[in-house]
Amino acid sequence: MPPINTIFMFKMRSLDDLPVSERWYVRYHAVETLARSGPWIPRYVSHRTLPMMPETVDYGYYDYRVTELWWHSENDVPQFFGKSLAITGPGPRPPMENRPEVKPFYPTDWGGKPGGPYPVVQVFIPGQPTEDFKGNNVMPDEKNIFRWFTVTKYPAGVSVEEGEDWFLNVHAKEVLKQPGLTRFFSHRAIDIPTLPSQHPWHRVTELWYENYDGWRKSVLESPPEYTVPPWATYKKYPFFAPYIDFVSTFILERPTDDFKRDWRGYV
Repeated sequence: MPPINTIFMFKMRSLDDLPVSERWYVRYHAVETLARSGPWIPRYVSHRTLPMMPETVDYGYYDYRVTELWWHSENDVPQFFGKSLAITGPGPRPPMENRPEVKPFYPTDWGGKPGGPYPVVQVFIPGQPTEDFKGNNVMPDEKNIFRWFTVTKYPAGVSVEEGEDWFLNVHAKEVLKQPGLTRFFSHRAIDIPTLPSQHPWHRVTELWYENYDGWRKSVLESPPEYTVPPWATYKKYPFFAPYIDFVSTFILERPTDDFKRDWRGYV
């Protein structure tokens, strides 16, 4: 069976949480993840996201980390991953003497809202893109890699088939007309039968640009003309309500941390 990748996205409650978030994630959470799942995962990397700009709020910006937890195949995802693994979240781990109620790692619903809460985003995707629209022949160092990392779900009442028809046959063709777009691919989310419940996401998509200015020109200043889907609850691009049906962030090409290969302790 082909490898699969579990994507996690984290958002801080405020910038004041950054020091304790880093301590929680690197000193405790990554170590616990390796201890619990290490034998089953060939790769465990995490990207610190780029700073949030004011205009990115309209695109459901997640401002802390994007983490990738790779499995050889879905058969390697252990049963306990969905049943007993828990985090104190969303947000950093508080002092031991002041722990809040531990929330289940796999909530039965999403519950994200523009003003918060901002739950952890989690979605399983195939190791390779299910659709590769542009740029798969771009070589390293040929272009800068400024990655717009997006996760979407079709709004309530919209069937996956209807959403996919619009995305693949209408929207993707129009996105290709963005003036500064250098790379564009997408993964359709997959379900893992061994897990008791799943997050609701349908797609993880990446759009690459030369830099932030390239993104601004493509998305804000000189976008192509888009076809609004009839079911859209959000009438401007990307036609998914931010923090409800759409979250995104910016990351660079190289992970900040590679915990399986070169993790060296917290300090």
